[in-house]
Amino acid sequence: MTECPQVDLVGVGLNATDTLIPLPAYPERGSKLEYFASSVMPGGQVATTVVACQQWGLRTRYVGKLGDDDAARLHQEAFRRVGTEAHLIKVAGGVSPQSLILVDAGGERTVLCRRDEQMTLKPEELRREWVTNARLLHLDGHDTAAATLAASWARAAGIPVVADLDDTYAGIEELVANVDYLIVSKDFSCRLMDDNNLENALRRMLSRYGCKLSAATLGEDGVLAWDGKQLVHCAAYRVPVVDTTGAGDIFRAGFIYGLMQEWGLERQLDFSCAAAAMNCMAQGARGGIRTVDAIENLRSTVARYESAYGLSAFD
Repeated sequence: MTECPQVDLVGVGLNATDTLIPLPAYPERGSKLEYFASSVMPGGQVATTVVACQQWGLRTRYVGKLGDDDAARLHQEAFRRVGTEAHLIKVAGGVSPQSLILVDAGGERTVLCRRDEQMTLKPEELRREWVTNARLLHLDGHDTAAATLAASWARAAGIPVVADLDDTYAGIEELVANVDYLIVSKDFSCRLMDDNNLENALRRMLSRYGCKLSAATLGEDGVLAWDGKQLVHCAAYRVPVVDTTGAGDIFRAGFIYGLMQEWGLERQLDFSCAAAAMNCMAQGARGGIRTVDAIENLRSTVARYESAYGLSAFD
């Protein structure tokens, strides 16, 4: 058994190989549309977040599952290049997760996913030391049983857990009960709590599951967060958008980086919005990961969107 060194961040969750196709407009149903280029790039929710944190100077580890195809080799090389310690469970003859991403002229992406059931990360494939030899755990909820086990190990060891959740998978409530910082898509909390008022849903989610923070990312409207004492809204930055792929993953990387620096909540969220905005200025899930200095410069020089979400607008 090889030694498992201490790292700042361990990520357990999705990876994907993205094929990006820029289009002049999103195709109408039944239409035929010509495209002129495509690019194959590594992506995936947790994998992208981990890579961004590594590039900002954190020591990182990634745990996920791949086939034994060219896509797997693409990911291996990407992790090796940035210095992330990768534990990739391989499936002989398996097809690594794939995403076909259509990007319209305004930079908005539409994702078509393909993921073989063989790529499901199973609890028995995890090793406790991968999780407990880290200062923080980040995960998504797609492979819910494995994510829940990893979160329970972290909770028992006093390690904070950050979660990126966008769907109410079976068993998700047990996972959420082991999460400290819950950063969800804008409709996840409303669906989970069966409450169309986002502010109420965030408050109720934190109260029910005992999280330290519940937050929802809102695209151009930024982010809304509740920490049990204050409701914080941070507006998004107005930048020329090339591709929104990976914006949420980089937002979560920014949050994790700020948490490691022990910043206050408002600065954490603002840095996260700026990091996500910068990523939208380039193609691909990881194409716009810039330095911490560049992100801080954007914070001081770029205007924000006028958010449609005043706090009274969540009714």
